[in-house]
Amino acid sequence: MQLSVVIITFNEEANIARTLGSVQPLVADGNGEIIVVDSGSSDRTVEIAKSHGAKVFVEDWKGYAAQKNSAIDKATGDWILSLDADESLDVGTAKTIFALVSKPEGLTSREVENLARSQGADMLDTVETVIAYEEGFGINSAKKAEDIPLALSGYWLPRKNHFLGKWIKHGGFWPDHKLRLFRRGYGRFEDRAVHETVKLDGYSAKVKSGALIHHSYPSLSDYIEHMNRYSSLGAEMVVTKGKVGFSFVNILLRPWFTFIYNYFFRLGFLDGREGLLLHLYHAVYVSWKYAKAWELSRTQQS
Repeated sequence: MQLSVVIITFNEEANIARTLGSVQPLVADGNGEIIVVDSGSSDRTVEIAKSHGAKVFVEDWKGYAAQKNSAIDKATGDWILSLDADESLDVGTAKTIFALVSKPEGLTSREVENLARSQGADMLDTVETVIAYEEGFGINSAKKAEDIPLALSGYWLPRKNHFLGKWIKHGGFWPDHKLRLFRRGYGRFEDRAVHETVKLDGYSAKVKSGALIHHSYPSLSDYIEHMNRYSSLGAEMVVTKGKVGFSFVNILLRPWFTFIYNYFFRLGFLDGREGLLLHLYHAVYVSWKYAKAWELSRTQQS
């Protein structure tokens, strides 16, 4: 089996059909499987997932990274495509992914180039190699350097982030590459409370054609709800590093400079009213995170 698409869910009936529909070309005709790990949805998420042929597992919530790693552990494909429930594949992206995973042991950069040329494409229009070697940590303690092939072990996919229905193209939100496609056994999510990322054993490359579409925040209420939760998780991460005092720099100045940098220097203002609101409220999130870290630290000390 070439590919396993892995997704974690909780009350995602508004998104999951779109996500699963976009990956159907990749798993059709026995070429792959869909693994969904649900944490007790009370809506139709599980029903919709099963109707799209997904293998559904219901488990208690263990945290973002642990839940995603649990889904990875259940996969049997040679390659893993990890998606969030509110993400889908852009038009043409499935074809690119299918070509990249056509060889179970992975493609070397030369093989990727030859593949691109055979399809009438220039290598630079499809994939650019990341020079740095990606070192995983404890992914497989028995794996030695000489056991890591020179073939590419993972691919970074560009992601289109939507805010209030608009694709945000500036302010650091595009191309927003994410390491989501990797060979099974060579990548796992780093154990952290929020903003979890994949750690990879091996070489990787950035895909330049196709994209993930992140249908992230269709309303301001959704955004505020998510930022409230993420700021609490971020505060917990800050506190684990030691006692946190009340800091005017972190609570007032850091959010202000974050807004100035992203909105003006990274051209966030070119995204119009949506860009203004996104960067303004992102700055508020930064303030919340450090204020909550101070509050949590003070509570733990009392």
